[in-house]
Amino acid sequence: MKRFRRYLVAGLLVWIPLGATLFLIRLAVRQMDKSISLLPQRYQPGILLQNWFGTENPVEIPGFGVILIFVVILLTGVLVANFVGRAFVGGWESLLDRIPVVRAIYSAAKNFTEIVFSDSSTSFKQVLLVEYPRKGLYSLAFQTASQLGEIEGRTGEDVVCCFVPTTPNPTSGFIIIAPRSDVTVLDMEVDEALKMIISLGVVVPTWRKGKTQDLPFDLPNDTA
Repeated sequence: MKRFRRYLVAGLLVWIPLGATLFLIRLAVRQMDKSISLLPQRYQPGILLQNWFGTENPVEIPGFGVILIFVVILLTGVLVANFVGRAFVGGWESLLDRIPVVRAIYSAAKNFTEIVFSDSSTSFKQVLLVEYPRKGLYSLAFQTASQLGEIEGRTGEDVVCCFVPTTPNPTSGFIIIAPRSDVTVLDMEVDEALKMIISLGVVVPTWRKGKTQDLPFDLPNDTA
């Protein structure tokens, strides 16, 4: 029975991650394929192939929506990278900035996108260890900002803004502002921290870099 259980668990460890990955990829592709409906009906690939081959129903092309979205994003980047494109985007943002509800949503989404995708930004580039929700308990967090203006002026401290994600869904969480002296920067990569959070702490990343000095205690030989 022990051998049977070991084989069963070994098989599950292969098929469950593979099945979950394929399911999520298939779901994402299906959602992006819906973007084809934005094209005029006579220019949709399924209709074109239907007319070409003379079939009764439109021909489905799985994954074409992914290509369409990629091409649209790429062409948009090419257009807005020049002076005329930037002027057009500036006028568009000026218009949206005059609409009360839309202004708040668009501004927040734009700022978040710039922070995440900017190469010069330090947001979500460091994994932190903070004492949260109380002293003596530690949580993984991501640094989102370090220059907090008024908050630093009123507290009189050098503080950092940290995002503490929930588990197993790291897209929700809490924003806490902590003194820099109370924050520990980890050698752990962001993707490794996300794996640990999503797995409820089961997947613990191996500490390979070893950059930290003067540790408060000696690590076992197998983790150093």
